[in-house]
Amino acid sequence: MTAAPVATDSVVARPEAGTGRLQLEALTKRFTGRSGTVTAVDQVTLDVRAGEFITLLGPSGCGKTTTLRMVAGFEDASTGHIRLDDAVIDHLPPQRRPMAMVFQSYALFPHMTVAQNIAYGLRLQRRTREEIATSMRMALTSMNLVGMEDRSPHELSGGQQQRVALARALVVQPKVLLFDEPLSNLDAKLRDAMRAEIRRIQKMFGITSIYVTHDQDEAMSMSDRIVVMNKARVEQVATPGEIYARPSSVFVADFIGRANFLEAVPERIDGTSAVVTVLGRQLTVAAHPTVAAGGVGTYLMVRPETMRLTPVTDGGTGIGVVLRSTFHGPSIDYEVETTAGTVTVTEVGKDPREALGEGTNVDVTIDPERAYLLTQD
Repeated sequence: MTAAPVATDSVVARPEAGTGRLQLEALTKRFTGRSGTVTAVDQVTLDVRAGEFITLLGPSGCGKTTTLRMVAGFEDASTGHIRLDDAVIDHLPPQRRPMAMVFQSYALFPHMTVAQNIAYGLRLQRRTREEIATSMRMALTSMNLVGMEDRSPHELSGGQQQRVALARALVVQPKVLLFDEPLSNLDAKLRDAMRAEIRRIQKMFGITSIYVTHDQDEAMSMSDRIVVMNKARVEQVATPGEIYARPSSVFVADFIGRANFLEAVPERIDGTSAVVTVLGRQLTVAAHPTVAAGGVGTYLMVRPETMRLTPVTDGGTGIGVVLRSTFHGPSIDYEVETTAGTVTVTEVGKDPREALGEGTNVDVTIDPERAYLLTQD
């Protein structure tokens, strides 16, 4: 998708420098029904910097959408506070919060044209005809919608409808832009293109953004930081790289990407490092602060692409045997039965004609620089 040139008219512009800082303070939401009280969001505290792109990521039912709806004003918090630029906004209804939301269903008005859908929020704000025209021109250009002004939503593709929804959110110049799983209805190829488009637009306008998804690839490719949620609580807040390489728990490590978990008792702790013996080799690896020497219930997290297989020749037995291999184009996945259990190993850029056959005896080596020792959740 080719990025269109963007004008610099002041009607559609970046929020003022330093605006859009969003703070959630011990935010909690409880729902009470016939079966009792359910805590959907439990003591969520988060400080989102102005212009930052934050993703709330987690499995269904973890509380991410409820958190977003409280920020938008669609749900009232049971306890806790929401601040925008240091001002408490708990009491403000959705229409008075300087925010805009892009929904999973696009929420376009079917009886309105593209132009009328985009201009809807501006008319609610009672903008002048000249302001609306200028903002419309900017939105249509920046979102590659020029020439589609008079079409109805049903005449657009899914990607075009999503761009109309995004344009409608942008033209009202929100301080915070909210996304509720906006790409889940698109096919994989279009979803990849729209990820890049949303991130480009967000950076261009510098709008603080909160994005909800259960898709780890979306979170990893788009976010400045990721908030991993589980069972109504925040498990970890960090950059995509930090979460992938140094997860705070077995849950986070397992939810983000793929990982092998090898039971390993730390023989010695040296600051942030630990000495463990895994697959017949003694390794010095990075360790989570909760890991203690001699402690039980500790696991070495090893990503599949950080392991290597070496065929054993001359009648050797090695420490593992290939159970099966799966060709994915750019990579080959192996399931290997080892002395520590079954592990997955990924070889990237390997010629499929050189793939190891089932039953091959192999040595398995781990890159200690990319392994991480965790305690059981």
